[in-house]
Amino acid sequence: MPQRKMYSQHLIVNRLAMSAVSREERLAKMEHEDKTPNSGAGDGSLDRLLPSVSTGLSPRKRTTSQCKSEPPLLRTSKRTIYTAGRPPWYNEHGTQSKEAFVIGLCGGSASGKTTVARKIIEALDVPWVVLLSMDSFYKVLSSEQQSRAASNDYNFDHPDAFDFDLLTHTVRKLKQGKSVKIPVYDFTTHGRQKEWKTVYGASVIIFEGIMAFADKALLQLLDMKIFVETDSDIRLVRRLRRDITERGRDIEGVIKQYNKFVKPAFEQYIEPTMRLADIVVPRGGGNMVAIDLIVQHVHSQLEERELSVRAALASAHQAQPLPQTLSVLESTPQVRGMHTIIRNKETSRDEFIFYSKRLMRLLIERALSFLPSQLHIVQTPQGEDYEGRTFHGKRITGVSILRAGETMEPALRAVCKDVRIGKILIQTNQDTGEPELHYLRLPKDISEDHVILMDCTVSTGAAAMMAVRVLLDHDVQEDKILLVSLLMAEMGVHSVAYAFPQVKIITTAVDKKVNDLFHIIPGIGNFGDRYFGTDAPPDWSDDDMDEPSY
Repeated sequence: MPQRKMYSQHLIVNRLAMSAVSREERLAKMEHEDKTPNSGAGDGSLDRLLPSVSTGLSPRKRTTSQCKSEPPLLRTSKRTIYTAGRPPWYNEHGTQSKEAFVIGLCGGSASGKTTVARKIIEALDVPWVVLLSMDSFYKVLSSEQQSRAASNDYNFDHPDAFDFDLLTHTVRKLKQGKSVKIPVYDFTTHGRQKEWKTVYGASVIIFEGIMAFADKALLQLLDMKIFVETDSDIRLVRRLRRDITERGRDIEGVIKQYNKFVKPAFEQYIEPTMRLADIVVPRGGGNMVAIDLIVQHVHSQLEERELSVRAALASAHQAQPLPQTLSVLESTPQVRGMHTIIRNKETSRDEFIFYSKRLMRLLIERALSFLPSQLHIVQTPQGEDYEGRTFHGKRITGVSILRAGETMEPALRAVCKDVRIGKILIQTNQDTGEPELHYLRLPKDISEDHVILMDCTVSTGAAAMMAVRVLLDHDVQEDKILLVSLLMAEMGVHSVAYAFPQVKIITTAVDKKVNDLFHIIPGIGNFGDRYFGTDAPPDWSDDDMDEPSY
């Protein structure tokens, strides 16, 4: 009997597979016919059941749960999309003025939700898209639940299997532009890995999962709800292939789990939520008509949320006294002499670098005097007590705004032993004129640190504001941020101080004017190009980056 039962199970699976494959082959044939010159149809293709028929997308690895963490690029069959260049998500007050657009993707197990999500990302072609999987939010199992999971007797397809509190909190913070940590679930051990992934910054959040519409609080965070509908036979065969090849499970266990948990859960919890969807996508990733409609709607929503921070900064804070949070290095003959050298357009690159470094060292030393300290008594070699001071905080971290801010790192390292360093790259969008965040790498647990934010020149303050906003989104306390710059314009000082009144600003000099090209007057020129020996573009700005910025 056991052999006959096993044989019958294999026969059922084979028949289901053949049925599903033939169904997809017919759909593929129909789609191929629709692509003939006379059809006028789009160039989409169905997400395939079999590995031999490829969509051009990389295979979905699901040994562990996935989320798209600070993604530098997305490779597709046609091109590489750089998911960078995040425009301002805050106003001139430094507060968030637009939330990320959240798309919820629901559907049965192996219905093709991730394929649909990736095709939406490819078609959107907008920067800073975060793909968040519900699989990351399975609850931590007890020992008894672990044993049941190992024997395929634990129901992973029930709403109680998910940590909806953590999931809702995470989506809400992402929607607000904050940095979050995402658990990584291991489907082999049925537990969370020790290291969580950090996800930050999104114009669009695509959240996919079988229970994406199952929680009321979560539903309220979704701006668009999409249900992916795929034939049950196709879903079953996809699940068999995935669980056997990628998760190391046997065919009997997969079928047992499907019949006992997956199929009933779909009928009881998932399929009824289709009525909540704004759009139902039949056939999954092959339905390019539906995907195009989704993309058009998202684009229209993003256009309504566009901001212009540059114009607001340029017209604000005119003729106001300099803020009390500003500290300017005393203009001694030595300091003024060094400024004379580095501001002189005839100064050689070697001399420019040498005297810039001297000023940087003085600037960093000045900045350190604003860090909190406490009484510390030590004993001298003569056996006497000395009442000194020591840093009163957990850590000091330096963050440089690339490229020019990176030149200040050696000065910080010279006076702060073992200091941690982070980097932020901000560039200007040549079409909109707005600063955009392209890259960041921050040390772990930076929220507990005092942060010295380094940039060599600040004109309008837009780049510095964006960098401060990034730190705040990573839960760094505003009063623990020190912005240091060799040269600032009054406009930039006012912009930063107005938006972030608790940030301490330290510089060696403040120039009064900024011209129509946002150059500081009298200024210092393009610091990065003079320091590194590169040629400045004709429309460079004094908030020094690899490209013109503010």
